[in-house]
Amino acid sequence: MKRIQMYRNKKVLVVGLAKSGVAASLLLHRLGAFVTVNDWKPLSENKEAQSLLDEGIKVVCGSHPVELLDEGFELIVKNPGIPYTNELIKGAIEKGLPVITEVELAYEISEAKMIGITGTNGKTTTTTLVHHMLEAEKKRVYMAGNIGTVACEVAQEAGEDDTMVVELSSFQLMGIQTFKPSIAIITNVYEAHLDYHSSLHEYAHAKAAITRNQTEEDFLIVNADQPELMDLISHSKAQQLPFSTKKIVKDGLYVMDDSIYFRNELIISLSDIVLPGAHNLENILCAIGAAKLSGAGNQAIYEVLTTFTGVRHRTQFVREWNGVKFYNDSKATNSLATKSALDAFSAPTILLCGGLDRGNDFDDLLPFLSNVKAMVAFGQTSEKMLALGKKAGIKELWSVSGVEESVGKAAEISRSGDIVLLSPACASWDQHPTFEVRGDIFINRVNML
Repeated sequence: MKRIQMYRNKKVLVVGLAKSGVAASLLLHRLGAFVTVNDWKPLSENKEAQSLLDEGIKVVCGSHPVELLDEGFELIVKNPGIPYTNELIKGAIEKGLPVITEVELAYEISEAKMIGITGTNGKTTTTTLVHHMLEAEKKRVYMAGNIGTVACEVAQEAGEDDTMVVELSSFQLMGIQTFKPSIAIITNVYEAHLDYHSSLHEYAHAKAAITRNQTEEDFLIVNADQPELMDLISHSKAQQLPFSTKKIVKDGLYVMDDSIYFRNELIISLSDIVLPGAHNLENILCAIGAAKLSGAGNQAIYEVLTTFTGVRHRTQFVREWNGVKFYNDSKATNSLATKSALDAFSAPTILLCGGLDRGNDFDDLLPFLSNVKAMVAFGQTSEKMLALGKKAGIKELWSVSGVEESVGKAAEISRSGDIVLLSPACASWDQHPTFEVRGDIFINRVNML
């Protein structure tokens, strides 16, 4: 960890707790800042805030009072989930105060090389694959960021000979100033999170911010199958390594003769890869690129790709029961991810879906429902999902109270050879705090069958 002095005696306001807010507060306190933490949850219900009080950090709980900005703060560190429309954040911006997220702090103190990974879909799988490939090459490597471990915590441990593989959301990337990964990956960009971002334009530019500060010494791995994305990053100073699942890109990663190539070098045959789903091919290409640029050999890459079967909550095989295979794809919080999951299977499928209603319809799923024999819907979008199923001509349509009941119904109506797929196409927040909790409930119920 770099012992930086830039925060010593500086007044910093951390807005929003959860894991990233707690980690940022403790780090800033350690770096000599005068830290105040503000969280909406009342102090009596807020264990995180109480723990920070014990460390001597000032805490203001119960609301986000704009009057806090009168206390002369020089910097705001914002929890990524808090939107920029929040009155306190808007007030800070109007006052000209810098507003960052904790990944900026992680970069400032990190001695390790950083690989940053973003995109609408595939971030977690790509991050995990890169981590495994570098581990297989016997390199010291840490996973961090949106994948679950707070980046500024990991950065305090990682040394100059280590590598941090950091999954980054658009929410995090909107709060960077100097953050600069040695290798950046943009898996893809599709319409998403428009309840947070004002437009697709803002969302796409947030993703592209990952390469904003890169120089000629850095690398950008980017999806050559998306012309709009290629235009968006055309001004990047980094060395570009394009990848494509549809065409040959001699200077990048591509598929030819049912094999994967890196800069014209044969890496692996597609038949040797065990990770299911055509959508994962993009993730595999990205991961190979980052691993090769980081010094991993072909044997390490081959070892991972012939054994890695998937990430928890992302088209994760759970169990076979009475000839029926159950898959947990709780991380599918948008219809694009559910399309990818449905496209991975050809067997008769029972789709478990539904969740938070963001106001969108799901008609784009229609072409992907041909193998769906039954739909079991729950949550705020239950009626929308069942209307979609009716439009698709699905005969068995069921509405249930939640994920747990959906497993019981699926078990009741399934037959040997079927697939039961939890792929909600919606966020979990109407019934569960995270998609992980939703997925764990599914897994536990399946294992009780």
